[in-house]
Amino acid sequence: MRRTSATLAAALVIAGGLVAPAAPASAATTSPTCTTNPATPKRQFRAMWIASVTNIDWPSAPGQSEEKLKTEYRAWLDLAQRLNHNAVIVQVRPTADAFWPSPYEPWSEWLTGARDGVSPGWDPLKFLVSEAHARNLEFHAWFNPYRISMPQGAGPDIDKLAPNHPVRRHPEWAVPYPVGAAGSRLYYDPGVPEVREFVQRAMLDAVVRYDIDGVHFDDYFYPYPAAGQDFADDATFARYGGGFASKADWRRHNIDLLVQEFGARVKAAKPWVKFGISPFGIWRNKATDPLGSETNGLQSYDAIYADTRKWVKQEWVDYILPQVYWHIGFAAADYAKLVPWWSDAVAGTRVHLYIGQADYKIADPAQPAPWQDPAEMSRHLTFNRDHPEVDGNVHFSAVQVRADKLGATGLYAAEHYSRPALVPRMPHLPREPLLFPLVTGASRAADGAVTLRWKQVLGQATSYAVYRFEGLTLPGHCGFADAAHLVGTARGTSFVDTTAVRGARYTYYVTALDRLWNESPPSPPWPLVH
Repeated sequence: MRRTSATLAAALVIAGGLVAPAAPASAATTSPTCTTNPATPKRQFRAMWIASVTNIDWPSAPGQSEEKLKTEYRAWLDLAQRLNHNAVIVQVRPTADAFWPSPYEPWSEWLTGARDGVSPGWDPLKFLVSEAHARNLEFHAWFNPYRISMPQGAGPDIDKLAPNHPVRRHPEWAVPYPVGAAGSRLYYDPGVPEVREFVQRAMLDAVVRYDIDGVHFDDYFYPYPAAGQDFADDATFARYGGGFASKADWRRHNIDLLVQEFGARVKAAKPWVKFGISPFGIWRNKATDPLGSETNGLQSYDAIYADTRKWVKQEWVDYILPQVYWHIGFAAADYAKLVPWWSDAVAGTRVHLYIGQADYKIADPAQPAPWQDPAEMSRHLTFNRDHPEVDGNVHFSAVQVRADKLGATGLYAAEHYSRPALVPRMPHLPREPLLFPLVTGASRAADGAVTLRWKQVLGQATSYAVYRFEGLTLPGHCGFADAAHLVGTARGTSFVDTTAVRGARYTYYVTALDRLWNESPPSPPWPLVH
């Protein structure tokens, strides 16, 4: 008598389907004795920045219709899926404004096309999050804490801000910089306690009201220095800087407070939301500080008062994402020296390290020869493999990733992102106890595609991972150790395997994932024999 897939699966379920077979039961915590393929890691953070300021990526232009904006955004998510990314970092507060109906700040001009505070009539952030989640992409809300305007917008002129902008009510909070020079814009003064409190409330509003997975800051804190000009905060320092030996120490303290306080407020509101920062790639040069890197470039500690190494050592952030935007062998800031430095910085902490990649430099004629080589970016990702502290990469920015100049995107995606990957676990964050799911059925279409269906037995799963093995297979736990057999992830309780070959025999397993990507043991196997 021929045994059907359902019969075979049932035969492997013990005690009514509540105990998985022993051999593959440790997919969530694979043994260190397993030999894995570094080109197909099971867990790796992969994303691209989607920048809204000056319409770099999305929206592509201000003042577009809701339908056009939604179509554009879905296309970015399509690209993320094709490249086997598992997250997006989307800028939703670029210039002290908002891509959601904020009670604190006006609608963003980069969205609406006007600095009038008038609503576009819909909630973009709600849409952005839900669309990302529908594809099982983490959504990291990218906020710029202190930048108020851009030269292409209001510049240094408070009167050009939206009528309901808080700086209109509190002009003493704003500092123009640089003064009387190209690129002048407005910044909140980080030394004013009321400013620090206000910007945190404005950003926390999105954390509380929307189902985001992460909060993300970039490298802008105090502004990057302009030649011959200091940021005009003498009066603020005189009022609040008592007890500090220098203004520089006081400025660093102000940024430390922002990072420490806001991270704590995020966790108090939603303990599962990650907090990450993407700083300038150099903390300090070794010539300045023996703890620094073997570089000779701008130092974020001294230039923009960002003590990024301290934030890691104090574990105020869940991840650090340095912008290592230089090629391998660059004398002033060598990628091959900075990645090991950052790896050492996070070693012994619970802070994850992801590397920011400069896709925007690929094929730029102003850049040196390495950036004219389509393999340069792939070499970066290969180099990272020798540093196990590196848990992923983020590419700047989406338009450059899509452009695929020199074929570089296609090359590094083929060599490093050929399989899906789960987001790395953060064991210090809450986890949901999960039992494995039970596969309830599978069907094959004429073209060979397989639709798999399952149910969750116990626990609140956020998503699921689907593994496929050739033939009728009972793999050991090492079969789940990398992504060689991971065919995809899904929200909901079904998945279509479009890569299945017509007539081929497979054995499928499904694991449950909580919202922080902690994984259950695998389901009992589901053999597909026809």
